[in-house]
Amino acid sequence: MALDIGYRIRALFTDNLNLKLVSLAVALFLYSLVHASQEAQRSLLVSVVGLTPSEVELVTPIPAQVRVTVRGPRSLLDDLHADDIPLHLDLRAGSETHVTFDASMIAVPPGLEVVQFDPPGFDLQWEERIVRDIPVEVGIVGTPAAGFVVKGVPLADPATVRARGPKSEVVVIQHARADAFDVTGLTEGRYTRQLALDRLLGRVSCDTTNVEATVVVGREVTERTFTKVAVAVIGRANVKAQPSDVDVRLACPSDVVRSLRPEQVVPRAQVVSPTEHGSDAIPVQVTVDQCEVHVTPPSVIVRW
Repeated sequence: MALDIGYRIRALFTDNLNLKLVSLAVALFLYSLVHASQEAQRSLLVSVVGLTPSEVELVTPIPAQVRVTVRGPRSLLDDLHADDIPLHLDLRAGSETHVTFDASMIAVPPGLEVVQFDPPGFDLQWEERIVRDIPVEVGIVGTPAAGFVVKGVPLADPATVRARGPKSEVVVIQHARADAFDVTGLTEGRYTRQLALDRLLGRVSCDTTNVEATVVVGREVTERTFTKVAVAVIGRANVKAQPSDVDVRLACPSDVVRSLRPEQVVPRAQVVSPTEHGSDAIPVQVTVDQCEVHVTPPSVIVRW
């Protein structure tokens, strides 16, 4: 009995095998044909591409993506990719205050239909676009070598950059900031480097991304004042200056100031007149190597 049952089961699968295989193939074909032709829906996140005017600025953001529901045969939906159907917005008129998405904005393949957008639209706000020159600011970081300092402020080339954007944002920008200039360990000299500009705030753009900055490093200067130093009149004998003494203020490298002795500071008034008698206001001159000299008063009256 067991052998009879086994024989019948094998016969169920093996009798007329070719006919059964053909029947299975036809059934699968008919199933796929019917299944592919069935109506279905599919949602995709599509990118939004917007064209805006150059005269005004859109201050409300355009959605980067919108969820679109497409209906049609399942076979077509399965082959549909979000990258193939971007949503195009033409906002070049610059006057719309609201956009409502519709099917005409997306080119889907024939046989498919766009049935829904999420969100269905968005509001627009426009503002005048202006152009303004913004000064460039370069900061300093680090410390020069011992005995040296940065002279003045860093100079940027160009000194200003052109900013474009909504008027409300452009007018409040005080400067465009560049990366800090690192002066660590620098000695005396003039140094130039390319520095990147920080991105301006909001929707404001700039016409350049970097500037050339220059820094001058010099010896550290110390001031020292010598008061009531007698004026030496040269060029004439037995004459005196009025006043007879002056104050001398020296601005020198620190090491020069430390080694300077009072007798090295000699104010001189040179008389060059050929007349036998007379008087004149003569500039007072003081010469000290590596020093900037300031004399008070700058001239004296000499009579001869």
